[in-house]
Amino acid sequence: MNLQRLFGSKAGNASNSSNLSRRSFLKITAGGTAGLVLGVNLSGSAVAQSAAGAATEGAMEFNAFVSITPDNTVKVLIKHLEMGQGVYTGLATCIADEMDADWAQVVCEHAPANTEKYANLLMGQQGTGGSTAIANSFTQMRQAGAAAKSMLVSAAAAQWSVPASEINVSQGVVSHGSHSATFGELAVAAAQQPAPDVNTLALKDPSEFTLIGRENTLRKDTGKHNGTAIYTQDVQLPGMLTAVVAHAPRFGGKVKSLDATQALARKGVEKVFQIDTGVVVVANNYWTALKGRDLLQIEWDDTSAETRSSGRILEQFRELVETDGLVAESEGNAANALSQSGDVQELVFEFPYLAHAQMEPLNCVAQVNGDSAEMWYGCQSATGDQAAIAQLLGTGIENVKINTVFAGGGFGRRANPFSDYVLESVRIAQQMQGTPVKLVWSREDDMKGGFYRPAYVHKLAAALDSNGKPSAIHIRVAGQSIMAGTSMAAMMMVNGIDITSVEGLTDMTYDIPERQVELHSPTVGIPVQWWRSVGHTHTAFSKEVFIDVLARKAGVDPVQYRLDLLKNNPRETAVLKLAAEKAGWGTKELPAGWGRGVAVHTSFGSTVAEIVDVSVTGKTFKVERVVAAIDCGIAVNPNVVRAQVEGAIAYGLSAALADEVTLTDGNVDQTNFHTYRVLRMDAMPEVETHIIASTNAPSGVGEPGTPPIAPAVANALAAITGQVLTRLPLKLA
Repeated sequence: MNLQRLFGSKAGNASNSSNLSRRSFLKITAGGTAGLVLGVNLSGSAVAQSAAGAATEGAMEFNAFVSITPDNTVKVLIKHLEMGQGVYTGLATCIADEMDADWAQVVCEHAPANTEKYANLLMGQQGTGGSTAIANSFTQMRQAGAAAKSMLVSAAAAQWSVPASEINVSQGVVSHGSHSATFGELAVAAAQQPAPDVNTLALKDPSEFTLIGRENTLRKDTGKHNGTAIYTQDVQLPGMLTAVVAHAPRFGGKVKSLDATQALARKGVEKVFQIDTGVVVVANNYWTALKGRDLLQIEWDDTSAETRSSGRILEQFRELVETDGLVAESEGNAANALSQSGDVQELVFEFPYLAHAQMEPLNCVAQVNGDSAEMWYGCQSATGDQAAIAQLLGTGIENVKINTVFAGGGFGRRANPFSDYVLESVRIAQQMQGTPVKLVWSREDDMKGGFYRPAYVHKLAAALDSNGKPSAIHIRVAGQSIMAGTSMAAMMMVNGIDITSVEGLTDMTYDIPERQVELHSPTVGIPVQWWRSVGHTHTAFSKEVFIDVLARKAGVDPVQYRLDLLKNNPRETAVLKLAAEKAGWGTKELPAGWGRGVAVHTSFGSTVAEIVDVSVTGKTFKVERVVAAIDCGIAVNPNVVRAQVEGAIAYGLSAALADEVTLTDGNVDQTNFHTYRVLRMDAMPEVETHIIASTNAPSGVGEPGTPPIAPAVANALAAITGQVLTRLPLKLA
């Protein structure tokens, strides 16, 4: 890896961004090529009233979203982590379209950790999650592009003595009559123009888009196809050592005694010591560290550890849903309606713990010098991690520098609310002052070391009217809170209710007059956190399987039954109708032994309907085809949207078909992909995705495709076998 190419002329030591006057914006030696930068700084959703940037010692420094260099490169700073979801491409598209830049000249880099400049506008902190990257940045990035274009046009108008209104910009070229100049040729003059007020910017009408919504926009997270993309594991720093940690086999376990004699005797092992999360082995390479860890003799104290098996935990949850919980939603008197009804349908659903199972396990490089730290890793939660590191070191966040590189998937795991593995790497680096240390979790460490999607039990009961439609529904949910004890509890918990535990049920879109949702959030010693699609991963399943059961009981087609209940919801109606049409619902016959199922769900601001065809042979089945329809507002990059829906379906299918984390006497049973069997290539069905045309602002894309897939499969199996499957993963009796 070329560190100068990756981190600048001083590897990993570029100075922090700072606000500079326009007069000092450009400092360049005659004939030089580095540092001619047009900076556009956006604070919040408004364009700041100054542009900034500088050239020092041949290294560019800027604090803006957009910069332009004399070689005609448009550089875009990306405030969200690129972990395969296409955020580099999406955010750069918004800027380049408003600039009328040549897409080929656009390059992207991760922005530094700086909450003031790069906050997620929907979260108030710098972080990636909740399918918010495009949704929170769409207008902000377009403003950045429009501001840059305005300054370029102003510079050209001044040079050519022509009205700015008559100047044309296209494909990175500014022109008027016989005059023309590239962005790079105008960068110096443009940098000296006043930055426009956000209120004066006229953003394009969707009909004028040249890049947004186009099918053939090439992705900007380049290098993944040929191995040149930089991930944490690729980071190599002078004198760097590697660390691994022996964690307690049971959650809550502590070191009782340690004998590191054999490990320290192994050549290449530099140091062995304890931290609060386990025993650290530091060595000159990963394999030596791993072998050194194998030689440790540790006795664990499980006095405070969670020692129950997952079966016993679920049994506790089953008992809880038979009792009153905290009321999360109440409309009418559902309990009374059920007690007086002569036709009540009731089902209990179970959901296991799930691992994130991202392809790149956890890793992080840290270098600590006294009260300052510099980090290199795929940072998903810059604000939270930076604050946690500063608190650990007893310093200010200005002394914590985070260099963000690509991440090989995340699904929420890297945005840990406790910054677990990040702080672990800092604690290790504290013991190795001045030496960069790369912490590596093996796949086994990651699989057995938490954090997980919580296990849940749901109980749903509905009172049916004379037409078989639900007049009342009563729901109880039992499962651990992912928000309790975190910095997000104040925002995400109301009167003891973790809203992520019941989302998708409390805001159910079906027209059911009387509703009550209750929640139990027991304390369990298993570390849990958000997982792709968060609460919707289980609430969509129980809701959509239950609705299908009611439809079959009423003798009504499942799609029509839903449409009847969605009569006041035009958005879900349109998405469901599109999926049904494209799948041939009711018009395309299936081969013998095949079943077809449907599910529709709204999450993260988007609606997705999925229709699934399955084939059944004895007690085995195969998902053959999935037809999905999505309304996500403006599809900035349709190919990325389709890829995300396909990936979300694959991720959800893993949980539907095979995935679960089980515990025996407090020990996690799964260790790697042979026991936690993520979806194999030969099990991936044919997927087609249809996008609703829209001019509404973009909404979530990364997660909404996951919730409907498992219930659609279960409903397809019920259609062909008659079995109502209420536990994940799905298994035919």
